Amino acid sequence: MNDAWRPRANQFGTALVAARPERVGSVTSVVGLALEIQGLESAVGDMVTVGDDRRAEVVATSRDGIRCMPLGRMSGIKVGTPARSYGRPLQVPTGDGLLGRVLDGLGQPIDGKGPLRYDRMVPLDNEAPSSMDRARIDTPLQLGVRVLDTLTTVGMGQRMGLFAGSGVGKSSLLSMIARGTDAAVSVIALVGERGREVREFLEDDLGEEGLARSVVIVSTSDDPALLRLRAAFTATRIAESFRERGEDVILMMDSLTRVAMAQREIGLSAGEPPATRGYPPSTFSVLAQLLERAGTDAIGSVTGLYTVLVDGDDHNEPIADAARSILDGHVVLDRKLAVTGHFPSVSALDSISRVASRVNPPERTRQAAFLRKVLAAKRNAQDLIDVGAYQRGTNPLVDAALDHDGAIQTFLQQRMDDQTPADQTWAHLARLNNLLGGSA
Repeated sequence: MNDAWRPRANQFGTALVAARPERVGSVTSVVGLALEIQGLESAVGDMVTVGDDRRAEVVATSRDGIRCMPLGRMSGIKVGTPARSYGRPLQVPTGDGLLGRVLDGLGQPIDGKGPLRYDRMVPLDNEAPSSMDRARIDTPLQLGVRVLDTLTTVGMGQRMGLFAGSGVGKSSLLSMIARGTDAAVSVIALVGERGREVREFLEDDLGEEGLARSVVIVSTSDDPALLRLRAAFTATRIAESFRERGEDVILMMDSLTRVAMAQREIGLSAGEPPATRGYPPSTFSVLAQLLERAGTDAIGSVTGLYTVLVDGDDHNEPIADAARSILDGHVVLDRKLAVTGHFPSVSALDSISRVASRVNPPERTRQAAFLRKVLAAKRNAQDLIDVGAYQRGTNPLVDAALDHDGAIQTFLQQRMDDQTPADQTWAHLARLNNLLGGSA
């Protein structure tokens, strides 16, 4: 084709698309959380407009039509309400203009700071990095929390779970990490949170300093299930967009369990059979798809910290067990520590990082291992200690733990406003080990 004709050909093609008749479907059923629509040809994941401005997403298709889940309230929708297809999936904004902003589950601002400045819109769905393209995790990431930076060191690109029951301090620990980490960007997803707690988290826990280098995505417990689920993927996609620029990002999600609960509602409404404790099979595949998108890529990294709300403090319930099998480590928060005012209520002996020995030099690995031995020795002798039957001299490690229990607790406990740099933390651990009779 002659180059002179190309602009005209492009204009002609655009005009044909604009003049194409619009296909309008209609709602045929509204049951539970789902809408049945006939007359539209849409794929799973496509966006649909119901009525004037109600948005929904296609979650299942059949010969009889499509099944959608609304991204807002269903009040006012009835049989016969017109529906139109976007012809594409949901897109979210990206760019530095998102820093310091609070967004909803669809990436729209809800903080009253005016329109959102963004670089470009990208599809919500994205492929996880190829296993062969992922860079190895070999650099520690400072979190500013002594017990985590030493005994369960997190590497850049690692995915870590914070496992605890309700009210044990998961959200407080996340906010402490958001202020103390040396990651360039923090993306925080509050999924299924109580509406009352959101502003408290932003103003009291995160603060202006933490918010300035963070992007916060909020979907409260009263939002539709699909919106809560999409909030998790929106936060992940925004974190990925920073990683694509070569930056090291920390993604904090509270909580992964509520994401799984949202998918359970969606799956059951779409007709899936309930399986383990009422969770349909898609729940576990969605968790794997979400968690695998974090991590390292050829350039940049997304370090994922996910809270897992264990049901009845049962750390072997289905979601906790599935998450633990996918993640690269787990931090266990103990209710017994929390009720005594021990913060952070991290059970050091029950927590493990699978990459700690790879990101720490041998000297620091030995330092962390010695303190673990002291803590383990005291735990094993705790019953004898409680009844006064332990005889000093039986185990030097237990003797050291009893003699210097105050120094150990000072190291393990930390105020929320105390963000200790990693070098100072390791120096503190070395002094503690010398006091306990060990050496690096």
